[in-house]
Amino acid sequence: MDVLPLLLLVAGSAAVAGLARRTPVPAPLLLVAAGLVVSYVPGVPGYELDPEIVLPLVLPPLLYTAATDSSYLDLRAHMRPIALLSVGYVLFATLAVGWAAYLIVPSLPLPAALVFGAVVAPPDAVAATAVARRVGLPSRITTILQGESLVNDATAITAYKVALAAAVGEGATWAGGIREFLLAAVGGVVVGLVLMVPIHWLRTHLNEALLQNTLSLLIPFVAYGIAEQVHASGVLAVVVVALYLGHRAWEVDFATRLQEEAVWKMVAFVLESAVFALIGLQLPVVLKGLGQYQGAQAAWYAVAVFLVVVAARFLWVYPATFLPRLLSVRIREREGAPTWKGPFVIGWAGMRGVVSLAIAFSIPLTVHGGASFPDRNLLLFLTFTTVIGTLVVQGLTLPPLIRLLKLPGRDVQAETLAEANAQAQASRVAEERLDALLTDERNALPPPLADRLRSVLERRRNAVWERLGAVNPVTGETADDTYRRLSREMIGAEREMFVKLRDHRYIDDEMLRTLLRRLDLEEAAAYREAA
Repeated sequence: MDVLPLLLLVAGSAAVAGLARRTPVPAPLLLVAAGLVVSYVPGVPGYELDPEIVLPLVLPPLLYTAATDSSYLDLRAHMRPIALLSVGYVLFATLAVGWAAYLIVPSLPLPAALVFGAVVAPPDAVAATAVARRVGLPSRITTILQGESLVNDATAITAYKVALAAAVGEGATWAGGIREFLLAAVGGVVVGLVLMVPIHWLRTHLNEALLQNTLSLLIPFVAYGIAEQVHASGVLAVVVVALYLGHRAWEVDFATRLQEEAVWKMVAFVLESAVFALIGLQLPVVLKGLGQYQGAQAAWYAVAVFLVVVAARFLWVYPATFLPRLLSVRIREREGAPTWKGPFVIGWAGMRGVVSLAIAFSIPLTVHGGASFPDRNLLLFLTFTTVIGTLVVQGLTLPPLIRLLKLPGRDVQAETLAEANAQAQASRVAEERLDALLTDERNALPPPLADRLRSVLERRRNAVWERLGAVNPVTGETADDTYRRLSREMIGAEREMFVKLRDHRYIDDEMLRTLLRRLDLEEAAAYREAA
């Protein structure tokens, strides 16, 4: 791909994603719609999704940033439903959708149909969690969806490889397929376990934030590449390393964390925007090769497959939710009785995405003996319509569905109370540490400076409690909000004066940058983003 089309893709998708933030429409849906429209604008270059780029270069960083933002403890606490979805459901969907496609399309052989089943089996990580965060789903459902999205790609890619080996005539057997699946899964986890400790040690021993963040950008590609080199699951290797690093991120210095958060937010924003725009831009590519399947026949196949994909998820989710509780007293005592609403939302949140399209485009043109892969162009078309259908139908209806079901959202009051209690305990320990340090003559400070340390600590302790209390009747702000706003106003005035002094040559640009960075750090401390 030339540089200019790539720049246009990145710039255009970022602009549409930015616009989506000002609308009630989730960004993935607006990006796909924009891609569909732009794909037929005269003069727009053709964008054909290349699996050799998406799988090794786009998937690892997206998985890495999603995993580092996830809670290892929450994922571990919900391991059973996550495993049932990310492994059990993907394998079930591969068989169910594959068998249905075999019955729906008369010319499609069963091995090729199972390849298609594996292609559309994994729900998309970005779309589901983006919608979940926006509508404020209960934390348990959000954790399950996030956990599923971290592992299901590995299951689907391995299932695809096994089904493809059978379809192209490489003599694959059920025993061989199971063995390959287990080797890929165990191998990916092992590679992640081997890499995570030395990578974390290196991160904590590099002395410069710039070097640490450079390493951070390389980590997902290194983990993925090493795992794939030994025929293990690169997806699982990335997830294992990222969960470990995210769990121990507090051991890295603050400058690295500040820079890393900004860097990965930018990377994720650009990649997520580009891949959803790419989905829409594939329409001319998949329509061009349909050949004999035109009009009503292709539309019937697409609708039928879409309905099967949606139904298969519900056929798995409800038994996977209720059967373990019927069979285990321990589960009933520990988790209580779920309602039908939570599984319904999880079942409806099965949007497909770019991974399915990338796998579909990696289907070879020919099979063993040089014959064409059966109905490859039709499978590309059905994958595309399934991805678009789930994103549009389920993505647009998921927010109103959640509101209609009246699922309890996050308990903001309880979360704020827990935060306040945690801050109170931390402040008490910090104050005791300060008192102990000040008794040492080597740490002697003038009283005003010692009082300043205590006042900063006290403000941090009181800030959370104030969010639970009364607000300013005029502005609606808490005292902490007003404090942050006034701090920013004062810092802004200082910043403007520094610039004027530079413009009048009282200070040079190097000194200006030093002074501005100091103000930036103070502003970051005074005005932290609300969780």
